Amino acid sequence: MATGRHLVHEDVAEEYVAKLAAIARSLRIGDPRLDEKVTIGPIIDARQRDRVHSLVKRSVEGGATVVTGGEFDQLFYEPTVLTNVAADTPAYAEEVFGPVASVRTFADTEDAIALAADSEYGLSLSILTADLARGRAVADRIPTGIAHINDQTIVDSPLAPMAGVRASGAGSPFGGTNNAQAFTDTRWISCAPAPARGAAS
Repeated sequence: MATGRHLVHEDVAEEYVAKLAAIARSLRIGDPRLDEKVTIGPIIDARQRDRVHSLVKRSVEGGATVVTGGEFDQLFYEPTVLTNVAADTPAYAEEVFGPVASVRTFADTEDAIALAADSEYGLSLSILTADLARGRAVADRIPTGIAHINDQTIVDSPLAPMAGVRASGAGSPFGGTNNAQAFTDTRWISCAPAPARGAAS
């Protein structure tokens, strides 16, 4: 549910990117078992690290700009911010599963909705707005399994069902009562005070 695609209004994009890059640079990379201040641990294995790096490199080759990051040491990948991305920029169009944020600008609400909905994926959505009713209306028009107004994309609860749409998720919801349904079988057992007439023993 990490926020890989950042859609930012063009009027505040420059300030947003500067602040996002500053946060990315401030994150401590390392082994969280050895240092409790670490916020970015290792990529799970070399194959996934190479996939992440390939997405970043191909994005740059296609015209994207690395504002910060884009390098790695062993399995530790630097938090990376990309700008000048388009719909077909690999790190924007595909799910990265690594610390990479692609920033794309929009001109107005209709533009933002079109950009957000233009994806084969649909797991989690976050909308930041001063107008809650407008935020809810926008969320209704973007196909995702989860939508949060004025909160981050990574919000979950074991009590609430969660599922993605389109190419996101496993095809069925989990969390809440769905977990119990996934790991149990439903049985029907009836009881009567005495055998019904003609019932087999």
